[in-house]
Amino acid sequence: MGFVVSRDVLESDPHFHLNCVDCHKGDPSKPAQADAHKGLVTRPSDDPVATCGQCHEETAKTYTLSLHYTASGMQHGVSGRFDAAGKKLFDTKVFERSCRSCHASCGDCHVQSPIVSGVNSGFLDGHRFVRKDETKTCALCHGGRVWPEFTGDYGGTPDVHYRKGMTCATCHKEIQFHGDGTAYTGRKDVAVKPACADCHDTATVAKDTTKETHAVHARKASCSACHTVSAYRQCSSCHLGSGATSSPALVLGENPRKPGQLTTLRLIPTVRDTFKPAGISMPNYDSLPNLWDTVPHSIAKRTDRTRDCNVCHQEYKYYLDADHLPKDGSTRNLELVP
Repeated sequence: MGFVVSRDVLESDPHFHLNCVDCHKGDPSKPAQADAHKGLVTRPSDDPVATCGQCHEETAKTYTLSLHYTASGMQHGVSGRFDAAGKKLFDTKVFERSCRSCHASCGDCHVQSPIVSGVNSGFLDGHRFVRKDETKTCALCHGGRVWPEFTGDYGGTPDVHYRKGMTCATCHKEIQFHGDGTAYTGRKDVAVKPACADCHDTATVAKDTTKETHAVHARKASCSACHTVSAYRQCSSCHLGSGATSSPALVLGENPRKPGQLTTLRLIPTVRDTFKPAGISMPNYDSLPNLWDTVPHSIAKRTDRTRDCNVCHQEYKYYLDADHLPKDGSTRNLELVP
């Protein structure tokens, strides 16, 4: 018995009622490894319907349309800057050859940690099928900013939810991961996603002053605008071919998706010649801003803004201003200055 699949795993995990070849193919009749491994499929769940769908039919079908599988958010997030010819070039020369590699198969979450830049942490628990292990799955793909913000490893204060023992799946439910059968173009379009009000009903908070504060700010500010406790990661050279650098910042500005709402913004460092090496120009570059609404995973009940109104209303601390907009950035950025 090999070290990857033990007798205990075979006896306790119902997935091993199947044989190895049912998922991985190959030829079990051949004694030599090279012959037995001919036609071997190393990542069988890259085709969820054909493999996992044998038993999990509905889940496999919806998952093939989910954002984790299609990586559609990466494809459509920047497409508004292209003309028709540029969009076609991007889809074939950039997205399929690079961005698309970030898609996750079923096995990346339930068997082996996902491969990021050619590196992964191996099996989650031998070859057992694991329901969830966010530290080895979510944290690997979303470890550039979300996970280290959540845990405080980025240098800030750990998220209050993390300090209370909550993890990704506490708020992000299965329907988000597996999809609901709709092919969304981006995460903001997803129908079922977590919201602070799902757990925090401002109508039932204890203090009258707190109720009043929430009522006054309900339409004017997002929850994160007040409850993000520390600076979060702002990327400045990702995707530019010069290595990825970042700097901590907390930026408050107009929500590009909800005019009139103050929210937390994150810099998306797409410059005018980002895709020049692929022969793609961006004639519609100024149709989208460089900063987008974000919900940092560094939430706290009390921050300097919840303790002192003057931080926002007199000092204008953290507010985006025209002097700190990206150099030669989109003209749409000016609309985000409060």
